[in-house]
Amino acid sequence: MQIILNLEKKSKIMVLSSSSNYSKSNFDFVETNKVTLNKKIQNGQVQIYQSPYRGSYSTVIRDSFRNAALGRKVLLVQLMKGGVKQGVSNALRLCGNLKWVRSSNSYDQYTSEEIVNNKNLRKSIHDSTNELWNYCKKELLSGTNDQIILDEIFLAVEMKIIDKNDLISTLENRCISGDVILTGTSIPKDLLLMANQITELRS
Repeated sequence: MQIILNLEKKSKIMVLSSSSNYSKSNFDFVETNKVTLNKKIQNGQVQIYQSPYRGSYSTVIRDSFRNAALGRKVLLVQLMKGGVKQGVSNALRLCGNLKWVRSSNSYDQYTSEEIVNNKNLRKSIHDSTNELWNYCKKELLSGTNDQIILDEIFLAVEMKIIDKNDLISTLENRCISGDVILTGTSIPKDLLLMANQITELRS
């Protein structure tokens, strides 16, 4: 993170930075006698983990615990997992710095027959997943997290629960000092092109 301190008096500017790599284009010149403090958050990478099987992301989840133990603020969201009746209002705190959230209602909790034969159940699951996605969007734009993991978000996109363009737009406008990690089995090409790092997990 770098902090740019504009002490503007007759075109004099002081720059405080944790890195020596900065350029004139990184900050604005404003003619004023006031002191302006601009906090600039440098976005981390977009990382994609792809696997042919669901539930293959233990490495990603393990690393999230390690980052939390090191003092980083981590948000772990499992959009297509349920069974613990969490939802946004019942998020769990682990390792002090890790917030873990699952959907309040998920396909994992029911048989295929129950889902196929119950339109209201399908709507309830979609609504719960969308509630969780709206929460994720706010967190991605808030600038308060060091790492965000969106587990199985591509499955939600594939099932038309989350709109692909909404996901792309949110990632483009994200405000987070660390990385955003996305997992899934089938990754849209548009999102593969956005990624800084793609990891394929094989059995």
